[in-house]
Amino acid sequence: MELYEASELGINGEDILDEAREFSSQILRKWGAAEVNHLSGKAIRNTLDQPYHKSLSRFTARDLLTSNFQGTNGWINILQELAKMDFNIVQSLHQKEIVRISNWWKELGLSKELEFARDQPLKWHIWSMACLTDPSLSEERIDLTKPISLIYIIDDIFDVYGTLDELTLFTQAVDRWDYAATDPLPDYMKICFKALHDITDEISHKVYKKHGWNPVNSLRKAWATLCRAFLVEAQWFGSGKMPKAKEYLDNGIISSGVHIVLVHIFFLLGHGLNNQNMELIDNNPGLISSTARILRLWDDLGSAKDENQDGHDGSYVDCYMKEHPDIGVESVRQHVIQMISNSWKDLNRECLSRNPFPLSFTKASLNIARMVPLMYSYDENQCLPSLEEYMKSVLYENIPMKTPF
Repeated sequence: MELYEASELGINGEDILDEAREFSSQILRKWGAAEVNHLSGKAIRNTLDQPYHKSLSRFTARDLLTSNFQGTNGWINILQELAKMDFNIVQSLHQKEIVRISNWWKELGLSKELEFARDQPLKWHIWSMACLTDPSLSEERIDLTKPISLIYIIDDIFDVYGTLDELTLFTQAVDRWDYAATDPLPDYMKICFKALHDITDEISHKVYKKHGWNPVNSLRKAWATLCRAFLVEAQWFGSGKMPKAKEYLDNGIISSGVHIVLVHIFFLLGHGLNNQNMELIDNNPGLISSTARILRLWDDLGSAKDENQDGHDGSYVDCYMKEHPDIGVESVRQHVIQMISNSWKDLNRECLSRNPFPLSFTKASLNIARMVPLMYSYDENQCLPSLEEYMKSVLYENIPMKTPF
C-alpha cells in the first residue's frame, strides 16, 4: 500500500514510479479479492479508491475515526477521540458558514432576478471548504464562495440564455469594467454585472485593509479573461463549427473558472504578495493551468449533462472524436483518463519543485484537483452521489465520541 501511495506522487518521465503503481495496484487488487479480514480489506479498497495524495482528508477521515482500534496501543484511542472532537468542532463551524452564505445569497437577490440560473449556495461553498481547510479561514471561505457563485451564474448566461450579440456586449462591458456599457443589455445581465462589480470591490477592499495590497486590477483582468473564454465557446458552438481538440482544451482551461478561484484565493490568503507573484498569477502559471486541465477534462469526461442544463458548450471528447472519427468513444475516454493522469503529474511537478508561491496557495491548488472527482462524477440519473456523500459526511453527520475516561 505504501508503494502504491508513493507512486501517486510521480511526475512525467518517472517511468519507474509508473511501473511501481501498476505492480502495486495489481497486488492490492489480488489481495482485495482474496479472503482477508475486514479491516485489511477495507484498508486496501480505501487505498485503491482514495489514495491519500489525491483525496480530501476531511472526507476520508470518517473511516479512520469510526474504525475500532483495539489492542495495546491505548494512545491511538486517545488520539482518535481528540480527532473526533476536532472533526465535530470544524463541522459546527462549517454549518455556521453555510447559514451565513445562504443568508447572503438570499439578500443578494440574484436567485429571484435570475430565475433561470442555478441556485446552489451550498454546493458553491463546498468548493471553498475543500480549497481552504484551515479552520481559522472561515471569513476567507465565505468571501471565496461569492466569486464562485458568479462563475456558475455567468456560465449559465453564456451557455444557455444570452444571444451572441448580448454576450459580446457583456464581455466588452466586463473588459472595460464599465456599468454604462450594459445599457443596451437585458436587465438580468445588468443585475449580474452589478453583482460582479460590487463583490469584486468588496473583496478588494477587504484584502487591502487586511494585507495592504489592492488586487482590484488583477481581479478585473481575471474576470475579463474568463468572459472572453466563455464568448469564444459561444461563438464556436453558436456557429456550429467545432474547434480542434487542442484549441478547445486551451480555451477550456480558462473557461473552467479555476484561474478566477485561485486568483481570489491568492489575494484572500495574503501570503507572498509582491509584484513578481502578481504578474505570475495574472498569467495562469503551471500550478493553476494543471489544476484547470484536470477539472476541464473530468467535467468533459462525464456523459451526463451538467445539472440538466440545456446549453451546448461542447466537450473535449466531442472535439477529439470529430477530429479522429475512426476512434471509438471508449478509446477516447481512455485517452482522456490518461491525459488527466498526466495533468496530475504536471501538478505534482509544480508542487514538488521550487516555486515562488506560498505553501497555503499550493495546497489550495491541490485541493481543487482533489475535489474535482466529487463534483463531476455523475451517475446515470444525472446525480452526484459522491458529492452528496461528502456533504453528508462533513456537514450533517457528527462522529459520536466515547464516554470521557
